[in-house]
Amino acid sequence: MLQFPIYLDNNATTPVDSRVLESMLPFFTKYFGNAASNSHTFGWQAAEAADIAREQVAQIVNAEPNEIVFTSGATEADNLALKGVFEMYASKGNHIITVKTEHKAVLDSCKHLEKLGAEVTYLNVNCEGLIDLEELENSIKPNTILISIMYGNNETGAIQPIKEIGNIAKDRGILFFTDATQAVGKIAVDVIKDGIDLMAFSAHKMYGPKGIGALYVRRKNPRVRITAQMDGGGHEKGMRSGTLNVPGIVGFGKACELCKVQMQQDAEKTSKLRNKLENELLQIDGTQVNGSRIYRLPNTTNMSFTNVDSTDLMMRFSKNIALSSGSACTSATQNPSFVLKALGLSDEIAFSSLRFGLGRFTTEEEIDYTIQQFQHLLSSVADKNS
Repeated sequence: MLQFPIYLDNNATTPVDSRVLESMLPFFTKYFGNAASNSHTFGWQAAEAADIAREQVAQIVNAEPNEIVFTSGATEADNLALKGVFEMYASKGNHIITVKTEHKAVLDSCKHLEKLGAEVTYLNVNCEGLIDLEELENSIKPNTILISIMYGNNETGAIQPIKEIGNIAKDRGILFFTDATQAVGKIAVDVIKDGIDLMAFSAHKMYGPKGIGALYVRRKNPRVRITAQMDGGGHEKGMRSGTLNVPGIVGFGKACELCKVQMQQDAEKTSKLRNKLENELLQIDGTQVNGSRIYRLPNTTNMSFTNVDSTDLMMRFSKNIALSSGSACTSATQNPSFVLKALGLSDEIAFSSLRFGLGRFTTEEEIDYTIQQFQHLLSSVADKNS
């Protein structure tokens, strides 16, 4: 039986898996110690739980536990990576290469660094949302210290050629950072095979709690160093001070453990349902998919509906279907999506676009209902305009 509202905004956040919640609860009441309290049992229990979770988080991306720095989320991890590298490697250069379709946490950090003297190159993307590797290579300068390119886009799901980017960076002796928030837990991510030096990701995109994320910082070949952006206590090997969010960390670890086991199963299910939704809606005149249909996340589709404003569509469906027109971090703006504009789409098409983010708990019944509702509404709009 259908339960409303139907949730199709899993790129914004995911529900906490009940198994994750169960793992967290004891650390609010029974094992509530501060992981930095090393003189008694309460602190030891908290520290041990954080160590176990650090191993779980590291395993899902093929990292070492001591390469995982816990943060409050991916936004903080993005800031720490970009600002930390810029400050630490200032003697080597000031040039950063990124992409016009990055998350605002990356773009706004780059804008901030420009005020401090950074030189930033913003790469273009093609109509599928993918960069040109030749443009990337041609953008490298003697003073380039960092390449920052998102793994999977939060609006279109487009997956960049990460391994090739990693090879280019390594060949030129440049650090490679990727915001993999939308990718980790949905597809296989391997920091070694992909040549990634720093990587941000977050628990709440993979059925874990909000308020906890991580920055992977490579410790060998090469050993990456960053300047801390938060001082006070020297936690996380001096890279991020602050009392550890032990319940959140435990939940993050459990979420990673679960995703590692059922990632393929989740991907097969969501891609099958996503394709069904997409193929049915594409039968409606004036409907199109934005971005790559090949190189993309298994749960995501971004679709435009000609002559229909996406805000109007969301409002009509708001009681029964939860959708978004793009990133949750920019949903308050009245401007067309900068990601879709970068793909070369007109304002009209961008304003008529919706992002569908399916998840582990999405059912075929929910997708069938969504298809039916869109078909009904869009046919009514077409009759009205004819």
